Amino acid sequence: MSERPKELTLAELASPNYECRACGYVYEPDKGDSKANIPPGTAFEELPTNWKCPVCGVPRSQFANVGATNAPSGFQENLNYGLGVNNLTPGQKSLLIYGGLVVAFLFFLSLYTLN
Repeated sequence: MSERPKELTLAELASPNYECRACGYVYEPDKGDSKANIPPGTAFEELPTNWKCPVCGVPRSQFANVGATNAPSGFQENLNYGLGVNNLTPGQKSLLIYGGLVVAFLFFLSLYTLN
């Protein structure tokens, strides 16, 4: 009996972003770098060896892989479940959860205005 290969999530399949450790600039392959005439879709590994951070000018070696930030965190076949929440990125899910908590807290505080 053969083992099934490990299935990857959409976030694992998406191209990773790289963050400058000096200034926090994030290189997103989907956007490229207009200052250095790097076209959108250029992977970080394909950047020229003399490419530098467009904000602070440090070399490529000062960038760290931060993973994909704009991809849903689940599997492709599960995106249609969960009232559309599965299509959200992790950042959007956090905003939805904490925004809901803030609204609930404000409703709770509004109860003090009742006589």
